[in-house]
Formats: sequence, C-alpha cells, structure tokens
Amino acid sequence: MSLHTLTIAQARDLLKRREISSLELTRAVLDRITALEPAIQAFLTVTAEAALAEARQADAAIAQGRMAPLTGIPIAIKDVICTLGVRTTCGSRILERFVPPYDAFVMQRLKAQQAVMVGKLNMDEFAMGSTTEHSAFQVTRNPWNTACIPGGSSGGSAAAVAAEMCLASLGSDTGGSIRQPASHCGVVGLKPTYGRVSRYGLVAFASSLDQIGPLGKTVADCAEVMQAIAGHDPSDATSAPNAVPDYMAALNRGVQDLRIGIPKSYFESQGLDPQVAAAVRQAITTLERLGATIVDVALPHTDYGVAAYYVIAPCEASSNLARFDGVKYGLRDGGADELLDMYRATRSQGFGPEVQRRILLGTYALSAGYYDAYYRKASQVRTLIMRDFAAAFQKCDLIASPVTPTPATPIGAHADEPLAMYLSDMYTLSANLAGIPGISVPCGFSTDGLPIGLQLQAAHFQEERLLAAAQAFEQATDFHKRKPAL
Repeated sequence: MSLHTLTIAQARDLLKRREISSLELTRAVLDRITALEPAIQAFLTVTAEAALAEARQADAAIAQGRMAPLTGIPIAIKDVICTLGVRTTCGSRILERFVPPYDAFVMQRLKAQQAVMVGKLNMDEFAMGSTTEHSAFQVTRNPWNTACIPGGSSGGSAAAVAAEMCLASLGSDTGGSIRQPASHCGVVGLKPTYGRVSRYGLVAFASSLDQIGPLGKTVADCAEVMQAIAGHDPSDATSAPNAVPDYMAALNRGVQDLRIGIPKSYFESQGLDPQVAAAVRQAITTLERLGATIVDVALPHTDYGVAAYYVIAPCEASSNLARFDGVKYGLRDGGADELLDMYRATRSQGFGPEVQRRILLGTYALSAGYYDAYYRKASQVRTLIMRDFAAAFQKCDLIASPVTPTPATPIGAHADEPLAMYLSDMYTLSANLAGIPGISVPCGFSTDGLPIGLQLQAAHFQEERLLAAAQAFEQATDFHKRKPAL
C-alpha cells in the first residue's frame, strides 16, 4: 500500500488502529514531494524537518489516546496564510523573506488537532490570477498534463492534492481561486460562506471577498478540514458568530427532496466549451436520478458580475497593498535618497505586472471624480447580484453550473490576454460578490483527459447542503477515483 494515496478517512482509521504511524505517513508524503516536485512545482517551501517532528508528536498523542480527526494527517498550506516561523511570501518578491511572528486562525485550529504541515504552496502573486503563472517564483503545472495550467490562484493547493503530495490543503477564494483550480485538477474544493472561516492571518487581497477553504481528494476530506477551521474568531471583525454544524454528519443526507436550480444563462454564455457543458448537464441528470428536483432559476445580473468584480477587487487590493511600502517589513530598495523614490523603487521591484495592473486599476477607480462612476456603481451591481441569489434560493436549495468555461488551458495561452484570464472566473466570482458558499466536485473529463468540475452553490451558511449533494454525486460516480499518470 502506498501511503500517499490514502484519503484522510483511510489514514485516520489506520492511525487509530496503530497499523501505520504518522511518521511513516509523513515520510511517504515527503518522498512523494521529492519525486514529483521538480515536474509539478507546487511548493514554495517544504518544511520536512518540522513535519517529521510534528509527526512524532502526533504519534505520541495517538499512543496516549489523544487523537483528533486530523491528528497526524499531512496537510499543505497556500502561501498567503501566515505560519509562525515559516516563510510566507504570497508568491511575491516583496515578501520573499517575510517570516510571520504569529499563526493564522486556521493554522491555530489545525495545530490544535496536531495536523502535520508539510509545506507552503505556490500561488498567483497576492492571489491575483487564475493560472498560477503570476507567481514571482515559479509556474505550477497541472498534474494531468504538465503543459497546462493548474488554475489559480490556489494552483499549488490543487496540484499538490491531485499529485498526492499531501492528503489535503488550504487555499483562499476571492473570485473562484479554490473552485477553479479544483476543477482543473480533478479534486474537490470548497469556498465557504463569507465569515464562516476567520480571515485572521490571511494576507488580504480584497477583504470583502476573500475566504479560506479546503481542497481534498474527496468531499469527506473537505468536510473534515472544514470542521476543523470553521468557527467564530474575535480577532476577525467579519467572522460570523453562527454555531458550526456537524459537517461530517451531513454527508449522508443525500439529495432527496432537494431542489436544484439551473440558471439557463450560464449554459448560453459565449465561450462555454461544449465538453464542459455536456459533462455538467450529465452531472445534473445524475443528481436528478438520485432524487433531486430540477428547476429553472434566473440570475439576471450575472452578465455584469465580471465588470463589477474587477472594479471592487482592484479597489480593495489598492488599499490593502498600500502597506507594502518598504518601511515596515518586506522588500526595501536601498538605493533611493528620497522617501517617495524609495516607495516607487520598492513597489516597482517587489510587485509583478499583474499586481501592478490591479493596483493601478483600483487606485484610478477610487480617485477623486471617479469613485461614484466606478466603485459606487460596482457596489450597487453587487447588491443586485446578491438579490438575484436571494430570489433564486426562494425557488431552490442549490444552484448547479459549470465551474469554468473550459478545461485547463496550455501554459502561456493567455499571457498577453488578461481579459481572457478574467473571464475564466465568470461562473465563480458571483458567489464571492454575494458571500455565498460554493463547491467544485469532479464530474468528467475532456477528450484530452483534462478534468471538468461541477459547481454547486447554496445560500449563506448552507455548507451542509453543498457537502451532502456533492457527496451523493461523488458516491454515484467514479471521477474522483481517477488519478493522473505521474
């Protein structure tokens, strides 16, 4: 048995029965990283020595009968989440040597369960991108075809799970950055309701849109990690005080009596690959066969979502990234004599082209004379999109749609077309604008052997319904069982 192939549930069962140790499991995962990382390039930092030490501590806890659901489980973390004493770069030169003096809330939760962190994962710089080509350090490759992108911005998180270089990972989702790479890499990715998981220690891109969530080999794996990281945090003013339900108990509820809404406009949009449309429609048929009722719903302001998002997100990025000025921490240009020259040189050297583009867009939209025309108008459109979803969920319990318009594209295909990259998030970013949860679950493959994902979305704090429906679909199909030939 190859230990790196285990799911969390399988590994936990073997650990509990003392048939394997966390040390053995962690070594198997680290060996997998050593073997595959040169081809995949999912990791920016591998914490091998620390991981082995954590595994020994986990084994000691298990021997003493102190075993939590994630004790001894090797997990990897997107490099936008602060980790005490471990470099956190956000995929940017400006934070290349930044070592946080504290743990993010989600890291505190994982450490409380004695999960094992094996490393930090590559990403588009400051989570700005949909391909993971915009990292300052390396391009992550899709394990199903290394000539293709893994998606982004959590491309490293999805690729590492798909290549079985960890049993699960954490990513962040600002406009689709968990669900889109999960779809491209054939894994499960859950974007929780805004406020369900604390953003304390998540380096901010767009504060009203960002949300941390899990990626896993199975729906149950995502539910297990979600159970650990969800909950109220007084350190995050936007953290919801809602009680956290038992996500694992919700898995077996099935889809009987659930109404699944289908927004026709999603399937009529330009750019939707026929193979993606066919796979998603077949997935919807499967859900109907399992007992769900299919209804039509309207999301009339969807066409304005991309435009509204690419005003709101850059505006918030412009504000959030102003802190990286070379004064307090991070990169600082030492050759300038004047303060403004130092600011300019530091930020020009430290930020990549995509981050600079979005800062400029946001700064312009927030400038005097343009705020009302752009940011205020985009915020009004956001309200309309939220109302669209609220009205739709009066008619249905879940909304089913594609995750992305196409399967994974070749690396470099959109290098000179940022708009094409932005449009790849057309089906996912509305959930961030509305603050609702969404999940991507594997539902098919293209003729080129690239994975295709089904997106399910629910009303606020209805992750249980998402997980139950995704689990029912997963158990009725075998797409999640297929693995890339590595």
